[in-house]
Amino acid sequence: MKRRFLLQAILATAILSLGLQGTAQAPPDSVSLYTFRALSIRPHDPEAFTQGLLLDGGKLYESTGLEGRSSLRRVDPLTGVVEKKIDLPADIFAEGLALVGDKLIQLTWKNGKAFVYNKETFEKIGEFAYEGEGWGLAYDGKSLLMTDGSNKVTFRNPETFAIERVIEVKAGDTPVTALNELEYVDGVLYANIWQRDLVAGIDPNSGEVISLIALNGLLSPEDKAKADVLNGIAFDPETRSFLVTGKLWPKLFELEFVLGKRPPQ
Repeated sequence: MKRRFLLQAILATAILSLGLQGTAQAPPDSVSLYTFRALSIRPHDPEAFTQGLLLDGGKLYESTGLEGRSSLRRVDPLTGVVEKKIDLPADIFAEGLALVGDKLIQLTWKNGKAFVYNKETFEKIGEFAYEGEGWGLAYDGKSLLMTDGSNKVTFRNPETFAIERVIEVKAGDTPVTALNELEYVDGVLYANIWQRDLVAGIDPNSGEVISLIALNGLLSPEDKAKADVLNGIAFDPETRSFLVTGKLWPKLFELEFVLGKRPPQ
């Protein structure tokens, strides 16, 4: 199984030569290209339209979207069993999720609200207002990092949600847009690129893309026919691996990112 997924990933690296965001431009030489090795494959609720994903204390916390189906969940990462869940009002389309201390902060797509919950009880204990769309959210230990579907990452104060600064994400001179679900690991911001089987590793100081991880071929053709796009990345500090899934995906993948070879020009 590991061999099959590694071979798929090595072949998938060639797709990166098609360029970013539908252009014919290949990633600049400064961008490291990664493939993956699958360490395990686990169950995931195929009804979950995954928007935000994080791991804490051996449990997955997941934000799911769509109006009338949005929720906040605590999930067993090994079995996929939903251990705790609250449903949001029918007019809310939930998005990214971040953990700040003992508080979960959940974005909404176009509702202009971020909800604050007690991590243990899921009791709503606060709310922030913001302008524009909410997509991905992560916490770097000091600031909340938020995306809105553009190539911008907005740094916000975790106590007030006030804007602290904004960076523009680029690979060389090419803007990298559609930045979606986020995960901050060891000084690198990882971002799912919406509608692409790609994760970008971003320098949060400069906005430069320093790595691209090709995640093509995770789902079988049968599973992919029933699923939506890749979205959802969580880091496991104990194993140093990444947990990856997608919207309406029946599986959660534990992956190791492997440095690949740059396709010939």
